Amino acid sequence: MKNIKFVFASFALALFATNYSSAQAPDVPVPAPQQQGKIYLTNATIHVGNGKVLQNATIGFENGKITFLEENPSIKTDATMGKVIDCTGKQIYPGIIATNTIVGLSEIEAVRATNDNAEVGTFNPNVRSIVSYNTDSRVTPTLRSNGVLYAQVAPQGGLISGTSGVVQLDAWNWEDAAVKQEDGLFINWPSMFRRKGWWAEPSGFELNKDYDKQVADLKDYFKDAKSYFEVGAHEKTNLGFEAMKGLFDKSKSVYVSVNYVKEMLHVIAFAEELGINIVLVEAKDSYMIADVLAQKKIPVILSKCHDLPTYDDEDIQQPYKTPGMLQKAGVLYCISIGAFWQERNLMFEAGTASAYGLTKEEALEAITYNPAKIMKLDNQIGTLEKGKEASLIISNGDLLDMKTSKIEQAFISGRQIDLSNKQKALNEKFSKKYGVN
Repeated sequence: MKNIKFVFASFALALFATNYSSAQAPDVPVPAPQQQGKIYLTNATIHVGNGKVLQNATIGFENGKITFLEENPSIKTDATMGKVIDCTGKQIYPGIIATNTIVGLSEIEAVRATNDNAEVGTFNPNVRSIVSYNTDSRVTPTLRSNGVLYAQVAPQGGLISGTSGVVQLDAWNWEDAAVKQEDGLFINWPSMFRRKGWWAEPSGFELNKDYDKQVADLKDYFKDAKSYFEVGAHEKTNLGFEAMKGLFDKSKSVYVSVNYVKEMLHVIAFAEELGINIVLVEAKDSYMIADVLAQKKIPVILSKCHDLPTYDDEDIQQPYKTPGMLQKAGVLYCISIGAFWQERNLMFEAGTASAYGLTKEEALEAITYNPAKIMKLDNQIGTLEKGKEASLIISNGDLLDMKTSKIEQAFISGRQIDLSNKQKALNEKFSKKYGVN
């Protein structure tokens, strides 16, 4: 009887997930068509993304690429040159880039059938998150409405989670969305400590007695993969080791999820022993070794600036201050949230950091140019420069300020995308019901 009840419950959940999936398509706007003709945005304040701000500037693009960018332009644009959009009083920014996210891989956390962000097992280097990316997610339009136009879709689970991909957030399918199909390998470094209790009632920490063994197992797997790479041809193909080849010729990086300072030092020693490039992910204690990270040129994807401090005796504002401390030390870093629907607030986390050690333009770089550099995509996206993708947002207000930010238009590779979403539709519906203007 228990088995029958379990099967029935599983069937009900699957049916719910199926109905949800099929019902969500109308709430997801149709992807924009390719850019037709030239487009000029005039009389705007343009934040280039590399620290420069252009006043009364014009930006033009054709075939998805930026072809014109000038402050107080010497030429006058008119309808004979193409479509002209007057942006007087508006701010133009590069499209925001979300890193270390599971957007498109997870839909409803409580319904397992809608989650495809982790595989069973400890070592899964051959998992490619890009092929699971769902372009029909209801979450994605809510991100675009706040200016997030690109995402690094990363797998989770096990010690070696798999390979991330980079997508643009307006596409018919994952092939159309893919900007970089195979970005880097994500791993979860074993933790030296385990939190006791549960998230609502934590009860301190205890030592992880298996830490040394877990690190040794991880190191042995990487050494075997390196030996496989060095041999060259093989009679039998090992899919896991094949997926790791790019690590040892340094065409790819290893993204290591790690938080505590001692663990970070172990990760650095691990990388130096194997001769691989690493990026520290989450990295809450990174400010403690900022000088080491700068010296060794190790980038950081810093997670959750809107968070509580890690330690009881730590400065209550430390999560806000960490980006500024990394900036001052000369570390290449970016700000991340590391979730999916929460990514719509990424720009406001950067805004908070701008009040605790960063300038506004440095905070903008932390969610545009810096993530592009970390993922080796800075020749395509991240800043508004000639020859790069025309991926930008037009805001009536400060993008980093929750009170004034209002995204009015957005373009991905020159395509003007639809900024509607389910939440906007519900707001409009119930505003009419209750007579709210």
